[in-house]
Amino acid sequence: MTTPVRRHRGGAIQERPIGWARNPLTEFDQLLNEMGGLIEATVGSAAPAVAWTPLADVTESDDAFHVEIELPGVRSKDVNVEANGQELVVTGEIKEKERKGVLRRSTRRTGAFEYRLRLPGEVDTEKINAQISDGVLTITVPKAEVAKSRHIEINETSESSQSSG
Repeated sequence: MTTPVRRHRGGAIQERPIGWARNPLTEFDQLLNEMGGLIEATVGSAAPAVAWTPLADVTESDDAFHVEIELPGVRSKDVNVEANGQELVVTGEIKEKERKGVLRRSTRRTGAFEYRLRLPGEVDTEKINAQISDGVLTITVPKAEVAKSRHIEINETSESSQSSG
């Protein structure tokens, strides 16, 4: 049995079998960028800017959730971190740099961004810590005492000491 392949318009055979795709999220992101460019070209730059979502990693330890968000070139004064219950919201803006000469190509994200995350457990919003270093915003969200797991000791008693004769 042979594996089906796609043919390009020129008749060349594509190396990958049908259904074998690159990262579909990357392709979707590229499609959104192209559609945004078409809308901007049609309507003009007066169209309201749509916030984009930066890349992030979320990990969980025994006592906290750790969020790392990629924000290259962003200063702390351009970022806002808010916590409301179990929801964490990071907003801000990456400003366009003034450049000399002709910009031939640009693939870097600029403009307003927003990252929203609903954490799966109760958190202590009073002890949230955020710091930015080397283009990565690191947010530590401690778990509430109620949400922390704890080991319960089981005491063993003998039945003979329980019975009173």
